[in-house]
Amino acid sequence: MLRAITLLLVYQLVGEALALGLALPVPGPVIGLALLFLTLVLRGHVSSDLRETANGLLSHFSLLFVPAGAGVMLHFARLGDEFLPLAVALVVSTVATIAATAATMRWLGRRDAARESAQ
Repeated sequence: MLRAITLLLVYQLVGEALALGLALPVPGPVIGLALLFLTLVLRGHVSSDLRETANGLLSHFSLLFVPAGAGVMLHFARLGDEFLPLAVALVVSTVATIAATAATMRWLGRRDAARESAQ
């Protein structure tokens, strides 16, 4: 488990270094996650140690939202001032996500149906 946590933190550190060193507009942890994903794709498998550690972290993932929720409450007045743009952005992004998901599912369904009929 210690090895897997160290691996996750090293990828995050590399991502932070790249983001700061290259002045990228992407957060370092996102870059580190992309690099980890690329490494796992190239390797072709996920070690059981990394899988167990990631599942353990994900099982407590909701705890990471507590500081964000407290931060939102600190800026409650600002949220009220900017309610309309935030509401529009939330509705538009939700509709776009639902549409993209529906289009993807429709495309995958057609692709699977074409594969089954070809067999």
